[in-house]
Amino acid sequence: MEPQEIREGYLVKKGTVLNSWRAVWVVLSDDGVDFYKKKTDRSPKGMIPLKGAKLLSPCQDFSKRMLVFKITTEKNQDHFFQASHIEERESWVKDIKRAITCLNGGKKFARKSTRRSIRLPDTINLNEIYMLMKDPDNGVREQQLQQENRVFNHCFTGATVIEWLVSQGKARNSPEALMLGTGLLNEGFLQPAGDISKERAESGEQTSFLDDTKALYYFADSGFFCEGYSSDEDVLVKEEFRGNIIKQGCLLKQGHRRKNWKVRKFIVRDDPAYMHYYDPSKVDDPLGSVHLRGAVVTAVEHVPDAKKHDIDGNLFEIITADETHYFLQAATAEERKEWIKAIQAVSKSGK
Repeated sequence: MEPQEIREGYLVKKGTVLNSWRAVWVVLSDDGVDFYKKKTDRSPKGMIPLKGAKLLSPCQDFSKRMLVFKITTEKNQDHFFQASHIEERESWVKDIKRAITCLNGGKKFARKSTRRSIRLPDTINLNEIYMLMKDPDNGVREQQLQQENRVFNHCFTGATVIEWLVSQGKARNSPEALMLGTGLLNEGFLQPAGDISKERAESGEQTSFLDDTKALYYFADSGFFCEGYSSDEDVLVKEEFRGNIIKQGCLLKQGHRRKNWKVRKFIVRDDPAYMHYYDPSKVDDPLGSVHLRGAVVTAVEHVPDAKKHDIDGNLFEIITADETHYFLQAATAEERKEWIKAIQAVSKSGK
């Protein structure tokens, strides 16, 4: 029987021989994970059998890399993958876990989880709580907070989180909310910002989340950034990062000069309307930004100077107000539709 494809898309993978991280096209089937150098390649660069494999998520082996998960094969080979945002990681993890469980004959697959260490009931779904916390109307409000000559943008206090969890009925009291906050922190949904919360997170205490107005946190895939008043501050900030994140993920982008196609992580923000793109394998600043105010975005069938073996459909083009053209490729027709819709929405409304 042919293996059934469950999910496919771009992820960043750590090299098995070299320590370099690279964007690859990943296909999950019911018995393994295949990864390709390019989406259009016929044969995979590598195959990971899932029978007897274990999955660890979040995997915090790499301090500067968020959103990593690890597959360990039956023969004890480790494979590390990094998603571009938290919902993407959760979708991959859920499907891979299900594939492993089915392969192992319906036995319950037990992964190493913070739930055991802080005794959260199995009925609690941290991913669901996180999504509710991020709700723009009823969730935890992201703020600009000042502390020790630094301004923290898109963040909130630990006390606010505890208050929200109790008021929304997610916890009956503060100690219970503290357990949930610690679970969200340990699973990588929330990140510590500022010295107080970072010190506590690294202390190894049972409840590492702080119910404090001075302890600052932010959503793992938010627009968080910090600006300092001192000239030696290493984080420089631009006005264009202030908007809310509307959409994010990986796309194939054509280079302006060499016309070659590379996988880039894109983040679309509104008010001001910008789309930033990054090398998904690095944790650096953006490679560039596209001002979307007044831009026109359309689906296209062909791209000038494109070689057929580089791309295969689902193309779209952005023409900015100053007449710069960007050619991009989504993984599927549905995804192309979603990106066009998101860009159109902010191009009309953002500054």
